[in-house]
Amino acid sequence: MSGIVASNFNESSGVVAASAAGPTISASDPTISTNATLGTQWANSTSGEFYVCTDATEDANIWTNVGSGEDNIAPYVFQGTNYGFCGGGYGGGARLNVIERYSFSSDGNAADYADLTVSRDALSGSKSATYGYCAGGETPKSNVIDKFPFASASNATDVGDLTVARSKSAGHSTETHGYASGGMNASGAHSNVIDKHSLSSDGNSSDVGDLSSGRAYVSGTSSSDYGYTAGGIQYGPEVRVNTIDKFSFSSDGNGSDIADLLAVIDTTAGTCSTTHGYASGGYSGAPASMTNVIQKYTFASDNNSTDVGNLTVARANVSGTSSTTHGYTHGGWTSYFNEIDKHAFASDGDASDVGDLTAAKYNTAGTEY
Repeated sequence: MSGIVASNFNESSGVVAASAAGPTISASDPTISTNATLGTQWANSTSGEFYVCTDATEDANIWTNVGSGEDNIAPYVFQGTNYGFCGGGYGGGARLNVIERYSFSSDGNAADYADLTVSRDALSGSKSATYGYCAGGETPKSNVIDKFPFASASNATDVGDLTVARSKSAGHSTETHGYASGGMNASGAHSNVIDKHSLSSDGNSSDVGDLSSGRAYVSGTSSSDYGYTAGGIQYGPEVRVNTIDKFSFSSDGNGSDIADLLAVIDTTAGTCSTTHGYASGGYSGAPASMTNVIQKYTFASDNNSTDVGNLTVARANVSGTSSTTHGYTHGGWTSYFNEIDKHAFASDGDASDVGDLTAAKYNTAGTEY
């Protein structure tokens, strides 16, 4: 495809003068950090694909493929567009290996999709563009990192280990790595470890930093640049915290305490838009201490969370998934719950019950595609 060249016609001379250059010709595709101007054209001389810069935000360019291909070039976003997944959990008096799937495009019940390699609860979830990951958990304690494909309903495979067997961690994801932060180890002590594992090749995780304090039953969210770990419980003596930690994805290192949840709380569900993290439900350890509150905190600045709505029912030990438009909170405990709640990112407000899991359970892991 040839480039589109803007022109001016000089009536007196009859000359057509080019006022804009043709496309950049390169053997490779542009990147989100090419930092071109809006409308810049780019032709890949190797593949024949042709792109136009439709968003020139610095280091977050979006290049729309206007050639024969379908793949655009855009910044990575954590959120899914197709399905939410719920893995493992505890229900019916037993630990479970079931991976369930529910649709983001239409409200409805979840369906049994595949199985984990080991039945377990209190595990963490992360994702690549093509696979979901479930790490750690109670078996009583596991270090297993399971991977399952999004493209087919196939059972998970064991592809690596956490640095330490532990449960009750928070999960986070970038385009290249999955993370598990915090948790409880085999000795019953709370952990501050931040583990990272590759999404491009199977293998064990590595210890890349520490949270500001060790704690378990934490919830996790992911912005484009940072992982956030919220709330949790410390043992010996048992103390719940309201801490929101932030750690960098671009360089390995420790987390820092940057804000607070509304109250000391654990077992919340973490969901996130591109601009905010959410912590829904949870348990504060006091009488009548299950909450239905949906809390929101901003990624743009380090500020405390605010109350922006309610789940349909108060419950703890919940997990969540994120679409591009909504946060989903599924399962939970005061008894056993099977509800799938959905709340909007575009405006603050209460959640609605949009479906059911295949069984009532809690301490599951959530991930999205």
